[in-house]
Order: sequence, then C-alpha cells, then structure tokens
Amino acid sequence: MNFVSIDFETANEKRHSPCAVGLVVANENQIIDEFYSLINPLTDFRSFNTYIHGITEEDVEDAPTFAELWPTLHTYLADHLVVAHNASFDMSVIRNTLDYFKLPYPSMDYLCTVKIAQQIWPELDNHKLNTLALHHEIDFEHHHALEDARVAAKVFMKAIEEYQSESMENFLNVCHLTKGKIYERGYTPPKTRKLGSHKAFR
Repeated sequence: MNFVSIDFETANEKRHSPCAVGLVVANENQIIDEFYSLINPLTDFRSFNTYIHGITEEDVEDAPTFAELWPTLHTYLADHLVVAHNASFDMSVIRNTLDYFKLPYPSMDYLCTVKIAQQIWPELDNHKLNTLALHHEIDFEHHHALEDARVAAKVFMKAIEEYQSESMENFLNVCHLTKGKIYERGYTPPKTRKLGSHKAFR
C-alpha cells in the first residue's frame, strides 16, 4: 500500500510560486524514500511568506525552476496515490504551476490528511498539522516542506494503523471518504460521504 506525501511552500500568494517541495514515499509500516528541493519560482517573494517558511530570494537563486524539476516530481507522483495536509492547496500549486509552464497534468489519485484526521480523531480541537503532530508525539519543524510532508505521511500511517485496513478501498470505506483525482486539465476533489455522523465507524 505505497503512497507519496507532498508539501509545497510558496514565495507569495500566487499558487504558481512554489519555492520548496518535500516528498515522502511510504507504506503503512515505514518511510521508504524522501526528496527535497528548493525551487526558483521566477517571481517575487512576499515578506509574509518568508516569515512563515524562512526561504528568501537569495536562497533559491541557484535552485532549479519548477519546469526543470518537474520530470523528477512527475516520476514520484504520476499513477501513484498522493496525500497532502490541506490537499486543496498543494494540488492547486501543482495544477497552477503546470498551467503557468504549459506542462501536461499527471494522472494521479490523492487524499487529504485533514479530512482523514477529521474522520478518525474527531475529538481533537482542530486538525492542523502541528496539532496532529503533538497528538501523535511527532517532533518536527513546521513549514519546512520535507518535514511537513513527513508528518503528513506519518499521520496517514497512524490512520491506516487505527483501522488495520487490509486495502485502501476498505480504509476509504470505513472512513467514508472518496479519493480525489487529477487528470489532463481537470481534477475532482476528495469528498467525505455524509452518513449522519462526523465519526467514522469501525
């Protein structure tokens, strides 16, 4: 049951301005591979964004552009199950940046660990990444793309362990979730199936 966890940091409010990416390949038991790179977004940085993630224009001067990095990212993402925390953000970064560089979309399924956590641990005050990390006693440096991707992967692994599911289909059924999809110039977001309760049933 391999999956890929991804996280982007952006230079400004525009979704086609990724300045860092972290990728973690894992299964239900362990992390298998990791990849991290700064990205030259070819655009200005906003002070607010730099305050959040600490990355400056000087840091990315010699970094590859997204277009240069895409063949590597595509290998990780295409035809794989991808997870992200607040996946709508990271998936929109992928789509908008591919649009910006006029590159084709990959074909991939994806899930949001926020939606998963809401189903499995509804008792938590919120389902932010740092709250989930604290709940599961995971130490990390928030707003570093690789660290955030790693925590999202570990949260997904904890969720799979919680239900001891034999397959992804069974896991999604007990969590009342559907996968999102990205396909050429289109996407379908993941959804929560409403069954009269916010809690998932075992």
